[in-house]
Amino acid sequence: MDKVTGLRVSVDVGCYQHSVAVGLADGTLLDEFELAHDPTGFDEFFERIERHCQQHGSAVSVAMEGYNGWARPLDTLVRTRGYRLFNINNLKLARFKEIFPAAAKTDRIDARRGLELFQLREQIPTARGVLQEVQGVPLENEKLKRLTRRRRTLVEERSRVIARLQADLQAVCPSLLAITKDADNLWFLNLLSHGQDLEKLARLREKTILGIPAIGRKFGARIIAWQQGARFGHDVDWVGPMIVEDACRILQLRRAIKAIEASCKELMATSRIATLIDTIPGFATICSSELAGEIGTLDRFERESSLAMYVGMANLSNDSGKVKSSKNPKHINSHAKGAMMAAVDKHRKLVPESKRYYDKKRAEGKKHNQAIRALGRHLCRVIFAMLNHDRPYEFRE
Repeated sequence: MDKVTGLRVSVDVGCYQHSVAVGLADGTLLDEFELAHDPTGFDEFFERIERHCQQHGSAVSVAMEGYNGWARPLDTLVRTRGYRLFNINNLKLARFKEIFPAAAKTDRIDARRGLELFQLREQIPTARGVLQEVQGVPLENEKLKRLTRRRRTLVEERSRVIARLQADLQAVCPSLLAITKDADNLWFLNLLSHGQDLEKLARLREKTILGIPAIGRKFGARIIAWQQGARFGHDVDWVGPMIVEDACRILQLRRAIKAIEASCKELMATSRIATLIDTIPGFATICSSELAGEIGTLDRFERESSLAMYVGMANLSNDSGKVKSSKNPKHINSHAKGAMMAAVDKHRKLVPESKRYYDKKRAEGKKHNQAIRALGRHLCRVIFAMLNHDRPYEFRE
């Protein structure tokens, strides 16, 4: 582990302003001030830091909580200046404060506590876990992270709108919903969004129906058969427009999701992490892009167990006396875990060796998700080795 030398800066992050403490490696406190979260405040922050640098002629290390959160864009500006940036892990900080409590709790005291963590991290493992250096991430992986998180948000929104659409259709015209097994079908959504009046669908001519995109003769026949006995509820006058609006929104979301997936496929070709993970059967474009974006760089992880913990494939020991148990860790990346769970489930269906391992875990009494995580834990070792040695996945029959 590299020692932190030179000028040390601790920032206690708030919504509108931040508390800053500046000190040296020997514990000397040089400066304390409040920083407004605006461009003027950022300029003042860097001016004061540079002033101290001129006096002490040393490199700068900055510790702040909320990396990629409330600290944005200050965290990005810090890295742009070439300073070393350390993220204060809030969960581990809470544990550290339980062991080493302070006399009081104020923003200024918390800022000073960051300087103390710099001094203690070389001697105390607990303090070392609180301060985690932020490594540089390739630009393509940063883009993949943004794109895949945006895609996940849109997919979740689409699921909510589809559920609402189906509930409204079931109440207003259940026979219309019955002509399709899935309300998310393109032809069905095009039918619902054909006009603003839902009742007019029962009076459309065959030529008009067949002219709607994605509706061929097979689905056209279903619609014509429904028209013969079409019935609507009394609330169709005000619920009908809502159904049409939801159908249009789902179509918009489908197009947006498809565009993001196309961008991910194009971008992942430039990401070494995504390209290597994509060689694992079952991981495919989306899961590989998500993992590349969330992992960012392998330099963040000292060993494969750290990677497994980060993506939610490893448990923490919870042993007590003669009782042997484990518990799920809280400080994981939920986006990476979701991608791993989906990818590993597909992977075990494609690779016989992985399928045997999964079946073995199920035979031991583990539930489906537990068996998937066990297989995912093994794949984390594989992924770490692949990325560390820059080698693609090797398939064995």
